Amino acid sequence: MFSRTELDRRTFMRLAGSTVAVGAATVTGAAGAAALPTTTAAGQGRRLVPPGKLGIQLYSIRDKVSSIGFRAVFERLAQLGYAEVEFAGYTQGGVGPITPQEIRGLLDDNGLAAVGSHRGIRDFATNMEAELDIAQTLGMQHVGTANAPTNDRTVAGYLAAAEQFNGFGEAAAARGLKFYQHNHQHEFAFANDDPAVRLYDVFLQNTDPQTVFLEMDVFWAFVGRHLYPGFDPVEYVLAQRSRYPLFHLKDGRVNPGSGNGYDIVEFGVGDIDYQSFLGALAGSGRQHGIWEQDNAASVAEPPHPVDSLGNAGRSADAILSLRAGRGA
Repeated sequence: MFSRTELDRRTFMRLAGSTVAVGAATVTGAAGAAALPTTTAAGQGRRLVPPGKLGIQLYSIRDKVSSIGFRAVFERLAQLGYAEVEFAGYTQGGVGPITPQEIRGLLDDNGLAAVGSHRGIRDFATNMEAELDIAQTLGMQHVGTANAPTNDRTVAGYLAAAEQFNGFGEAAAARGLKFYQHNHQHEFAFANDDPAVRLYDVFLQNTDPQTVFLEMDVFWAFVGRHLYPGFDPVEYVLAQRSRYPLFHLKDGRVNPGSGNGYDIVEFGVGDIDYQSFLGALAGSGRQHGIWEQDNAASVAEPPHPVDSLGNAGRSADAILSLRAGRGA
């Protein structure tokens, strides 16, 4: 039953037990705090993101998808160490038309798996079965949206959105799929009509945990904490681990002059302590790490020019180097 109070730290402590203490101690502080190192010496522990669970959100390399097509992109991703891909549409720009069946063949040819797909809420509301048909053709376990549940940032708006997402989740579950929502920063805002209520909590508490899942974009969750303080991103996961099968591993550099408090940067050169964040989740065995860099295909970041596949390669190396501490 929905409570009109924010899901607070004590609730997380009760739900997650002793594991929350681990997460709370390992997540970096507010924007501007010094970050801990993101790597440890080789051999100190198992990989926090196993090679077989490293994915990429294809939006990060959308320039390459549209210029050289899925075939060449998949070949290169396999060489770079990626095992899974998350789609951001099923077209390849000027390279020419391609069917889901053909895309599946290219995935199989390169030893890649489709881990999920971002589609619009309207796509699911108007064409759900066709969307699920494509997802099953591509062999996905998950299908979802990067849209906010609704643009109506009121309690009533989010309650209505939760009801709609329950319908999406039920339809996906009937086809053996997990339906998920990917967050940006404003899902963590407080309701316009009740400043004591965090919208993300309304969504969590009123969607069915058996059929509606979450993909935490860690960067945007940290931005959300900067803009709407009062929570630690990892504690949401520790409280309901089974609801978070997917994570966007997007790095950010603290920038007090930015409205978000962080700038998106290549993985491994930012200030988000992923070793600690992922270390707090180690051992659950369910999560898929998906690299994303929204600006990799559009913004030059010194010393590198615009080079989305270069960003993808360097980021894969940085992610795969993350290891749990000794004895973990």
